[in-house]
Amino acid sequence: MTESVTISLDAMGGDHGPDVVAPAALAALARNPALRLILVGQAEPVRQALQRHGGQESERLWVHPASEVVAMDEPPSQALRTKKDSSMRVSIQLVKQGEADASISAGNTGALMATARYVLKTLPGIDRPAIMSTIPTKGGYAHMLDLGANVDCTAEHLFQFAVMGSVCAEAIDGVAQPRVGLLNIGEEEIKGNDQVKRACQMLTDSPLNYVGYVEGDGIFKGLADVVVCDGFVGNVALKSSEGVAGLIAHYLRAEFQRNLFTRLAGLIALPVLRSLRGRIDPRQYNGASLLGLRGIVLKSHGGADAFAFGRATETAVLEVRKGVPRMIDQRLESLLAAKESP
Repeated sequence: MTESVTISLDAMGGDHGPDVVAPAALAALARNPALRLILVGQAEPVRQALQRHGGQESERLWVHPASEVVAMDEPPSQALRTKKDSSMRVSIQLVKQGEADASISAGNTGALMATARYVLKTLPGIDRPAIMSTIPTKGGYAHMLDLGANVDCTAEHLFQFAVMGSVCAEAIDGVAQPRVGLLNIGEEEIKGNDQVKRACQMLTDSPLNYVGYVEGDGIFKGLADVVVCDGFVGNVALKSSEGVAGLIAHYLRAEFQRNLFTRLAGLIALPVLRSLRGRIDPRQYNGASLLGLRGIVLKSHGGADAFAFGRATETAVLEVRKGVPRMIDQRLESLLAAKESP
């Protein structure tokens, strides 16, 4: 029998709050009989959302009250200091207390990172947690980090990101020796800033399967299973790729609606268009992992719908079953031991 997994959901986070989290939770429970979910938030609005979507509390789904909500534009320091009973913090606290195996929130990214780091603390050898998500490529998808948690990074930080990303690719995808690449402005050794060059040397000297520099277009060519960069570059790259996907969809709709002939052509091409939409749909890849913590926390897109939030839930279950924080800790320990041995 499959061991159950319990996940706490910040039901008040994101642009839509309980009206997305509640139906997403009900759908996730229907797909996974071994899953249990805790909806954390203001009890009455959460229960009303459950009822609107045909659900109710049970042995596998229950509401855990939290009186406060972190606003999407609230400064992280203020949320951490003044809102100790926020749905976001209580959800993470349940992981700390061992009542939940993972936590998911679609709320304020900065506040989520600050709160998760404060409550759970980082793993030994990790200076800063990083946000990692998946990016579609020609060969499937790649794991990319950091995507916004750390704007300024040292070479050591980038090296730690590479280790964490490699562990996740191996654990989640079953890839032996995942290819690790550093995002850079060129593939030549002379390109890049000092941090990237020093990180390149550190990775070259490590037992990781480092394949060198990867340019922006190389992400989507599938040249690496793990793409490492600082949070400033990573967030720009992620949002740009999402924007391009939306632009392509916009142009396709406009062209197929141009006249009667193009509308007929659109009907004929409908199966292909649906397949294309599914492959580049950002909702398929929703659920960014906050790596480097002593626990599992995922960030859902703030505007995610129920389908996208459900995808984040599936990723959380997989990380729990694979024991990702433990695997990162073991890999870092082995790398440190190898470095210190004569």
